[in-house]
Amino acid sequence: MRYSKDWSDFELLDASGGEKLERWGSVILARPDPQVIWETPKGSEWGRVNARYHRSAAGGGSWEIRSLPRPEWEVSYRELRFHIRPTGFKHTGLFPEQAVNWDFMAAKIRAAGRPVRVLNLFAYTGGATLACAAAGANVVHVDAAKGMVQWARDNAKLSGLEGAPVRWIVDDCKKFLEREIRRGSRYDGIVMDPPSYGRGPGGEVWKLEESVYELCRLAAQVLAGDALFLLLNSYTTGLSASVMEYLLAVTAGAKGGKTSSSEIGLPVTANGLVLPQGSTAIWER
Repeated sequence: MRYSKDWSDFELLDASGGEKLERWGSVILARPDPQVIWETPKGSEWGRVNARYHRSAAGGGSWEIRSLPRPEWEVSYRELRFHIRPTGFKHTGLFPEQAVNWDFMAAKIRAAGRPVRVLNLFAYTGGATLACAAAGANVVHVDAAKGMVQWARDNAKLSGLEGAPVRWIVDDCKKFLEREIRRGSRYDGIVMDPPSYGRGPGGEVWKLEESVYELCRLAAQVLAGDALFLLLNSYTTGLSASVMEYLLAVTAGAKGGKTSSSEIGLPVTANGLVLPQGSTAIWER
């Protein structure tokens, strides 16, 4: 399993009873995680929770705010800085397990020794965008949610990257790919972090298992001939890392290179174990 050991402003303190206990800077949050199926003893740190997300039996849920010092605060990873705040459906605006992938892409970009153009699809609040931009890449950041794109732009400013060569685009990612194919656009790196499930602006339903092959097929068509990487993330338990690796092998693999896959996770301070937090498949030159 791959994970970053270099977080200082984030820490997974413990995991038990269907919940993760996390430190975001100085703020302690408890959030549900369906993979935490064990009931290990909870230490005293669980009593220091600033906010807890409760799932509703009817779907969704809500935050129980106990003692948040402020509604929004900041955390950093290396030179990058991010705005954090509790949002709907238990999220905070950042997936810290993705830091290991940020490092992978940044290393590829820095080692290329040439201009690199990266496409970030389903780009959320811009963690991968900022990591690639800080490494020297030109980045096209695409997300269908206008609010998420603005949050990403705010993170770029917070990180001192407001002048970096990033195009901020609010669009449907599949439709954007189809237009890029027609335009003949090419990218040296692509990262895709699609949701497991969602609804489009017209009410159309998105299910990753039903859509991911077509997404990979389209993405492979905008890879440059000497492209560096294509990275696909999934939090869907029904879509294994090896299945995603197979998808990249039969799409991007036509360009040569190699494919790999692994779970990614977060180390748990309480016991030294690593909690799985999804999977990543990578095609690389």
